[in-house]
Amino acid sequence: MTSFEEAETEETVTCLHMTFYHPCQKDKMMFHCLNFCKREQVRADEVAKFGRDSNVCHYNLLDTRVSRIQFSLQFYRKLNSSDFCFEIKNMSKKTKLIVDQTELGYLNKIDLPWRCIICFGDYQILAEVQEGESVDYFETHLHLAEVPILQERCLPSLQPIPENGISSSLFPSQGKSPMETDENE
Repeated sequence: MTSFEEAETEETVTCLHMTFYHPCQKDKMMFHCLNFCKREQVRADEVAKFGRDSNVCHYNLLDTRVSRIQFSLQFYRKLNSSDFCFEIKNMSKKTKLIVDQTELGYLNKIDLPWRCIICFGDYQILAEVQEGESVDYFETHLHLAEVPILQERCLPSLQPIPENGISSSLFPSQGKSPMETDENE
């Protein structure tokens, strides 16, 4: 056998991609301490903490309006499953954390959807989970957005326009289902 054949099988690593946006990011440099565009390994048994206290948080936001620990992410495996997930917990007593449409108060936690938007104050973070197999660690890959994430996500979809030239999206049916009518009525 060659050394290639004897080598251990490489396992993929779960990666949490996070894209950050704040309207004053160019002026206030609140993301100055974040390591963008480079993957970082985090041990599976560590809690990833985001906030302004550099003694406690690995991911620092330089903003006095951010809590010492704003939120935390815990990597775990679901019971009786091989699936890995992240749990997000709001650690701020003053600021609510919104994960997609779910509002989290202090110490509330939920499973992080595989793709979601996290908001607190003027901060917007797009979080996307890339699945992997490693049980020892996961990776984070941070990115910086130039435009608001919510604005980018709310762009109208390119839908085909019907032959009559009137798009149904211009006149929402407001939850009414189509009604069938008889031509003779």
